[in-house]
Amino acid sequence: MIAITSPQNPHIKRVIKLNDRRARDEARQTVVEGVREVRLALSRGIVPVEAYLCPELIDGAEAEAAARHLRTIAASGMTELFLVSPKVFTKMAYRGESGGLLLVIAYRPHRLDELQFRGNPFIVVVEEAEKPGNLGAVLRTADAAGADAVIVPSPEGGRGTTEGRGTDLHNPNVIRASLGAYFTVPVVAASNEQAIAWLRTRGIAIVAATPAAEALYTATDLSGPVAVAIGSEAWGLSDTWLAAADRQVHIPMAGAVDSLNLSASAALLMYEVVRQRATPIKP
Repeated sequence: MIAITSPQNPHIKRVIKLNDRRARDEARQTVVEGVREVRLALSRGIVPVEAYLCPELIDGAEAEAAARHLRTIAASGMTELFLVSPKVFTKMAYRGESGGLLLVIAYRPHRLDELQFRGNPFIVVVEEAEKPGNLGAVLRTADAAGADAVIVPSPEGGRGTTEGRGTDLHNPNVIRASLGAYFTVPVVAASNEQAIAWLRTRGIAIVAATPAAEALYTATDLSGPVAVAIGSEAWGLSDTWLAAADRQVHIPMAGAVDSLNLSASAALLMYEVVRQRATPIKP
């Protein structure tokens, strides 16, 4: 256990560099901070590459339990543990209310061929989410709705990164906005072609949300194996996903604003799947 009191320490500088997407992708590591998020990561068996504790900021039974867990992991030699001063922690933390707990973890190595689901798969596809908060909110809803997985496709993708216009799924703000659902819902980055082929071979229907569709999302059968696909507010789903869709649906909007927030649209579609599986719509 090493004490760090200077923001100029190389370890602290390296953590701060992980604010940058390029640095994250090169190291294939990201940052987790906050009591709830750290607790969920540890409960899912995540072993951090490094862990940072600020004893002065650790408060409450949940935070103290997480700190004890980290000390146990460090004592076993599985991770490096650093004690930092409040000044250093403030410098390295993305947000002020992180409870004195911060982890550096490796990218989660989920792959499409590793995904497991029940007899009636329920997948969510989020193409090029513009903001980390939106993608994190989708993960929270996917966890609540019981989705089997979230796929984040891009024209390149496939190595745990998303090279398109949208946010990368390993952004620390995605983890924060998900309230830790990043650790409870399998999330996979893949190319558009990989994702579509994987869904096809498993007989999972692709239902694409687009304002141009004629069918209402509530009038479309979502009770079978389904992947609901949503694009960003700015440019929607790509032609690749619209062409691959078995069905296209729209969410009715009566206002003057162009579109619903991506996470709100995703929530409506996911809970329509939940509703229909509880009470299937009549043909």
